[in-house]
Amino acid sequence: MTTRQRAATPLSIGARLRAGLLGAACCCALVPALAQETPPRKALRVCQDPNNMPFSNTKAEGIENRIAELFGKALGLPVTYYSFPQRLAFFRNTLRFKLPGQDYPCDIVMGVPVGLDEVSVTKPYYRSTYALVFPKGKGMDNVASAEDFLKLDAAKLKSLRIGIYDRSPASQWLNKHGLLEQGVPYKLMSADPAQYPGEIVEKDLAEGKLDAVVVWGPIAGFFARRVKNPALVVVPLKSEKGVRLDYQMAMGVRYGEREWKQQIEGLIESKAPEIQAILKEFGVPLVDASFGAPTN
Repeated sequence: MTTRQRAATPLSIGARLRAGLLGAACCCALVPALAQETPPRKALRVCQDPNNMPFSNTKAEGIENRIAELFGKALGLPVTYYSFPQRLAFFRNTLRFKLPGQDYPCDIVMGVPVGLDEVSVTKPYYRSTYALVFPKGKGMDNVASAEDFLKLDAAKLKSLRIGIYDRSPASQWLNKHGLLEQGVPYKLMSADPAQYPGEIVEKDLAEGKLDAVVVWGPIAGFFARRVKNPALVVVPLKSEKGVRLDYQMAMGVRYGEREWKQQIEGLIESKAPEIQAILKEFGVPLVDASFGAPTN
């Protein structure tokens, strides 16, 4: 199975969308087109971020790349990628991107949160949670839970520099526990294409610029494993009243493509053991619905 990489070209997306809008009076003209048989797929065409490990990259080394290859093999199709930074207007520039007379460049996003309304979301294939990451040998070796962390000596807690992505559930968690002043905020979206989410762990935490970080579980687990010195500890955090930290992740397809969505959901179900093995290989903290407390 071959893997082909193709980069998106940022054109005037807004103009194309305005030109493609149809009024209610034209809806009936769509019926014959929608009733036509879908052409056979020649490839599993994946929309991806080119630099977003542990999820995806241009070398097809991420979790979502591995699952895409698994699905491509099951479908008997080569896997191709259409890349665009997963920041602003990602779906508009990938899954929903279509020039007149041309086909969509990709047909599936391999990782979206359940509840997202920009795409048609499949059944979930894993649930993870935000996690606390800190180095061994820095006075927190007995911390095995959020409760242990919050019971540290008050002076110790007040001295910590805790890296978080701004406006994320991590900042809400720090705020709830009176630790917002200890938070070191990082931009949630950077214009730098070389920036990647795991830098907060494998660079700043590993180099001692931070004492701890609170990040999304897959990022925490993957990058903590890559740091050998100092050894890093990953502690999954439970959702609390008023602070949601665990989320279900699914896949996303275009609205109106019912059969394609059902086919993908069939693969999520039939390939569940292989998917779980990939997630564990990448160190993803996996939790179930009973993890944590009600958030409202």
